[in-house]
Amino acid sequence: MHLVKADKAHLAEALSEAVAVLKKGGIIACPTESSYGLCARYDDQKALERLFSLKGRLREKPFPIIIGETSKLSLLATDAWPVALKLAREFWPGPLTLLLNARAGLSELISKDGKVAVRVPGPSFALELAKSFALPVTATSANPSGLAPATGARGVQDYFGDAVDLIVDGGIAPGGHPSTIVDVTGGDMKILREGAIAPEEIARRLGL
Repeated sequence: MHLVKADKAHLAEALSEAVAVLKKGGIIACPTESSYGLCARYDDQKALERLFSLKGRLREKPFPIIIGETSKLSLLATDAWPVALKLAREFWPGPLTLLLNARAGLSELISKDGKVAVRVPGPSFALELAKSFALPVTATSANPSGLAPATGARGVQDYFGDAVDLIVDGGIAPGGHPSTIVDVTGGDMKILREGAIAPEEIARRLGL
């Protein structure tokens, strides 16, 4: 395990190192807009398997994915209904996860029942990483399943020790609610989990 600082003076170096680790099939821990998350590239089955083992996660619960911009949806989803695109315009980058119809061939570790969960995260190292890497990555919380997400680099170390290839130390994450999850696979909007964005705000922004 290696640790790198991600303050303003070291951000470019941290991003470069994190991208290199992902390209080699490694796993990194870094701050998201709420807690620390674990990132592996979406198309590396070995890395995804290792991540599942690391977290002790049930295979019935695929990992959510983050991307750096809406245009990357085509790597993950077969289509994006108008309501999905409007939600993306209104709330991305931000704590809104969209459940979309998955492209054929995605790993079962990131898709289930033909669906994949995606967001462009809010301002954070995770967002800058997704932009720099230019491919989708996992965004599962940095904790063994059933425990509280780590909110700092020390918490990640306490949980995983040397099992994570790189820890990006961006200080203490702000915490707060997880992302709101909205299923748009049928062309309509169904809120599956109320989170950081209230249903009333979604309805207001969509003019409902």
